[in-house]
Amino acid sequence: MSLLDSLQKDMVAAMKAKDKDRLGTVRMLKAAVTNEQINVGHDLTSDEEISVLSRELKQRKDSLEEFKAAGRSEAVQKLEEEIKVVESYLPKQLSADEVKTVVEETIEQVKATSKADFGKVMGAVMPKLKGKADGKLVNSTVMSLLNK
Repeated sequence: MSLLDSLQKDMVAAMKAKDKDRLGTVRMLKAAVTNEQINVGHDLTSDEEISVLSRELKQRKDSLEEFKAAGRSEAVQKLEEEIKVVESYLPKQLSADEVKTVVEETIEQVKATSKADFGKVMGAVMPKLKGKADGKLVNSTVMSLLNK
């Protein structure tokens, strides 16, 4: 079942359950996927779908930090619920230890030795972890391992 089919099915279920919050989030996700499909001019591959969902998740997490800093607790709560819904469509996220293992293997593969090799390592590791780990976590892990 494609992501769009899954979103459509969940949208109908949320309507029947009268779950307005989940319905709104699923509609936004469906719109984002549909817009991306129109922009690229073909059905999205699973990697492209994950990319769209990751972008939506990142936007919500960035907004969450801003709302927390501004003390807007009602908006924070709503965004936390949206984040849970978006995460339910993404593959299981890797733990920090799993990310560290992948980064260490990649550093060995590209023979990186210093901070100057940061771009080379990130270029090699991100395709492996796309949609499976937060970019900030990967970035900080690479930096800490290259600083040793």
